Amino acid sequence: MKDFLAISVAAILGANLRYLLSRVAAREFGPVFPYGTLIINILGSFIVGLFVIWTTERVLVDPRWRLLVVVGFCGSFTTFSSYAFETMSFFEQGQWGLMLTNIVGNNLLCLAGALAGMALARAL
Repeated sequence: MKDFLAISVAAILGANLRYLLSRVAAREFGPVFPYGTLIINILGSFIVGLFVIWTTERVLVDPRWRLLVVVGFCGSFTTFSSYAFETMSFFEQGQWGLMLTNIVGNNLLCLAGALAGMALARAL
């Protein structure tokens, strides 16, 4: 039961931070392209890469921390479902450039984010 509570609390934090960052990105960069989703997915990928490698190769922590950070926080923080919907909306509207930018940006940059997190964890 403690695992479910930890995941739930972390999910609340992740979801609220996602909402906050989405609003800030829309205000700063405009609503034409979903920069908030892209930034959140890159950051979430970085956090997962950093945390998993750091806690498996550098320090030994209770495995429940992975539930808290990866499943709870990052699970509610990252926005793959939003990414999929926004990409298909661009497709339906015939906005091929924005659609391809969103696909390439989210896929390549999130992979780079995960790799950067892993590399940082190994360097610490």
